Amino acid sequence: MGLARRTGRLGNEGTMNGRIEGNLSDPAEATPFVETVEGFSESLFEILWRRRWTVLVAVIVAMAAGLIYLQRATPLYTSTSRLYVEQAGPEVWEKDASGVVTRWSNYLYTQAELLKQSGTLSVALALPGMGNLQTFAGVDNPVTRLRRKLDVVVGKKDEIIDVSFTCPYPEEAAHLVNSVVDAYITQHNERRRNTSAEIVKILREEKTQRDAELKDKLQRMVDFSQANEGLAYGASQESNVIMRRLDRFQQALDDAQLATIECKAFHETVRKMADDPVGLRQFIDTQRARGVYIAATNEATTLRAELRRLERERADCLQRLKSDAPPIAALDAEIERVRMQIAEMDEEFTSRQLAVAEELYLAAVGREKELTDGLEQQRQAAIALNRQLSQYTLLRSDYEQTLRFCEILDDKIRKLNVDPDVGALTVQIVETAVPAIEPSEPQKARTMGLALCLGLFAGVGLALLRQWKDQRLHSTQEIGALLGLPVLGAIPSMTAPKQTPAIRGQKIRISPESREAEAFRTVRTALFFGAPKDEARTILVTSPAPGEGKTTTVSNLGIAMAQAGQRTLIVDTDFRRPMQHKVFGLNRQARGLSCVLVGQMGLDEAIEELPMANLFVLTCGPDVPNPAEMLNSDRFAEIVKTLAGRYDRVLIDSPPVIAVADAQIVAALCDVTVLVLRAHKSMRRVSMQACDSLAGVGGRILGVVVNDVPRKSDRYGYSGGYGYSDYSYRRSGGNGHARTPTPIVEIGVRDQRPSGDQLQRLRAGLMPDVTETDAPSD
Repeated sequence: MGLARRTGRLGNEGTMNGRIEGNLSDPAEATPFVETVEGFSESLFEILWRRRWTVLVAVIVAMAAGLIYLQRATPLYTSTSRLYVEQAGPEVWEKDASGVVTRWSNYLYTQAELLKQSGTLSVALALPGMGNLQTFAGVDNPVTRLRRKLDVVVGKKDEIIDVSFTCPYPEEAAHLVNSVVDAYITQHNERRRNTSAEIVKILREEKTQRDAELKDKLQRMVDFSQANEGLAYGASQESNVIMRRLDRFQQALDDAQLATIECKAFHETVRKMADDPVGLRQFIDTQRARGVYIAATNEATTLRAELRRLERERADCLQRLKSDAPPIAALDAEIERVRMQIAEMDEEFTSRQLAVAEELYLAAVGREKELTDGLEQQRQAAIALNRQLSQYTLLRSDYEQTLRFCEILDDKIRKLNVDPDVGALTVQIVETAVPAIEPSEPQKARTMGLALCLGLFAGVGLALLRQWKDQRLHSTQEIGALLGLPVLGAIPSMTAPKQTPAIRGQKIRISPESREAEAFRTVRTALFFGAPKDEARTILVTSPAPGEGKTTTVSNLGIAMAQAGQRTLIVDTDFRRPMQHKVFGLNRQARGLSCVLVGQMGLDEAIEELPMANLFVLTCGPDVPNPAEMLNSDRFAEIVKTLAGRYDRVLIDSPPVIAVADAQIVAALCDVTVLVLRAHKSMRRVSMQACDSLAGVGGRILGVVVNDVPRKSDRYGYSGGYGYSDYSYRRSGGNGHARTPTPIVEIGVRDQRPSGDQLQRLRAGLMPDVTETDAPSD
C-alpha cells in the first residue's frame, strides 16, 4: 500500500492551518496542558544585548582609533582677526528722495572675496618678515597655500568679517592674519582713491570747457547788447508766452546736459576700469548701494564661495592622499573649471557694464539732442516775434545755462573734496589676531565623542547585520511564533566531557536527580497531558536535520515513560544511521526491524526486553538497501498497528525529515509527532520546511522539544541560579518511597490545575511503585 493511501486515514487534521487544533481529537472534551505562543516580537534591545560583544568590540576599536589619532595628529592653532567694514563711497550721484541709501546684501561677501584674492595675498606675503615662515617651508606656491588655508567668514547677524588662519605655528598664524588684513586695507583704500581721483579729473576737465564756453557767451551777449540799444524794451518778456516756453525748454536742456555729463563720466570710468574686474565690481557695488543702478545677480559670489569650498576640500584630501591621487586630480579639474567660469563671468560682467554705460550715455545724448531741437524751434518762433529781443534773450539764456552748469560742477567737485583720501573705505579692526594658546585641532572631546558615536553606529550596524544573517532559532518564543507549535520542554546541555551515546541516551537513569533528567520528565508530562492516551500511543520523534538530539531524546523519554509505569517500546527506524542499539548496548545484526520486515523472524522474537521494567527496544536490524520502500510497505503499517495494541507507548526514532523521506512515511502512520530542535543550531527555514513536510503527509505534530539549551540561558527557561538537584527526594520506611513535590519547569505549559480525568491518569500512570532502578518519578 502506498504512502498516499495510508495518509488518507488522517484526512486534513494534520495540516499546517490546524497544527494546534489537531493535537487533540476533540478539543471540546479535553483541555490541552501545553499552550502555544501566539506571537513573537524581539525588541531591538534584546537583539543588541545578545550581540553586545559585537557592539562593545566596535566601540573599543573606534575609541582606540580616536586615541591613536589624537596622539599622532599634529596640533593646529587658529588665529582670528575681526573687521568692521563700513559702506562708504564718493557721492557722485544724488540720493533718493528720502535721503536713504539702500544697503546691498552682498557687499560684505564681495569684501570677503577681495580679502582672498591673489593680489591681496601677494602683497601680504611681500611684507618684511614673511619670507622665512616655517608654514611655507618647501611650498612652491605660497599664495595658493595661503588662499587655501585662509578662512574668511561673514557674520550672519552683523557686519563683522572674521579672518582666520590655521597652522602648526601659533605666532606665524597670527602674523599671517594681521598681514593679510593690513594688505587688504591698503589695497582697498588705494583702489578707492584711484576711482575717486579719476571721477574728479573728468569733472575738472568738463568744468574747464564749460568755463571757456561761459566766457565766450558772456562776451557775445555784451557785444550784441551794445550793438542794439533798443533791447531795453524787452524787459517784459516774461509776459510773452513764447519766452516762457523757451525758458522751460532751456531748463530741461540744462538737466539733460547734466545727465549727459554724468553718464559720460560713468562711461569713461567703466571703460578705464575694464582691465580690473574686481575694482570695477566694487565701483559698481558702490553705485548700486546708492540706488542708482540695478542690482546684478549673485552668481559670481556663489562661484567664488564654491571655489573656496573646493580649495578647502582639496586641502583636506592632501592631508590624507598624495597630490597625484585621482580624488586630488578631480578636485583640481573642478577648481580650474570654477576659476574659468569666474573669469568668464568677470569678462561678461565687464562687457555688460560697458554696454550699459554706453547705452545710458547714448540715451542721455539723444535726450539732449531732442531738447536741443525743441529749443531751436522755440528760438525760431521767438525770432519771428522779435528778432532782436529774441536773439538777446537767447544769448542770455545760453549764458545763464552755462553759468548754472558751472555752478553744479563746482558743487560736485566740492562735495568730492579733492583730498587724496576721498572715498576711502572705512575699515575698523575690531579684534587683532594674537597667537593661540590652546590648539584648535584636534579637539579631544569632539574627536572621542565622534569615535564613540561611530563605534556605536558601526557596532549596532554589525549586530543587526549578524542578526539578519543569523537564521538560527534562539528562543522558545521565536520557535512558537515561527512554527505555530507549543514547546513541550527544554533539555539542558550535557556538558560533561567525552560522554558516549550510551551515557547521553540513559542520562535519566544514570543521573536521576540531574537537570537533564528533570527536563525529560517535564517533556514526558507534557506528552501525557498533551493528548489522550488512546490517541497518542505511537509517537514519532524526529528532527529537521541530523545532529539535533532526537535519538537521545527518544531513549531518555522512553526510560522516563517506563519509570512512570507505562509499557514502552522504542523502535529504531533509522536504517541509515541507527543509534538505539549503541545506547542500550544491543546487537542489531542478530535481530531487529529489518529482519521482521523481510520475514526472517517474528515480531516477538525481534523485540528485546531491557533490565529496566516496562522498557523494550526494537532495533533497526541489519542494513537494508531500500529503507524508504520497506517503511512504505504494508508490512510495516501492520507492525505499527500491532505494536500500538500491545504497548502503552511506542516511541519511534526516525531519520531527519529534510534528509530523506523516511520520517514523512512514519509520520503518516503514527498518532502524533514530536519535533526535536537544537538550541542555537536549528535553522528557521529548515524547521519550517520540516513542519510543512510532516503536515503535508497528514502528520499530527504535537509540539517541539528544544535540545542542548545552554545552562545559563533564560531564553529557553533556564538560568544560572536554578538547579534541579536543589530538590531532593526523601526515602520512607519499608518498601515504599515518599517524595517532596517536584516543580514542572517548562515553557508553554499553562498555569492551571489539571482536570479530574487528568488527575486520575496522573495517579495511575505517573506514580507507580518504585522500580529496581530506584529512580524517582514525577
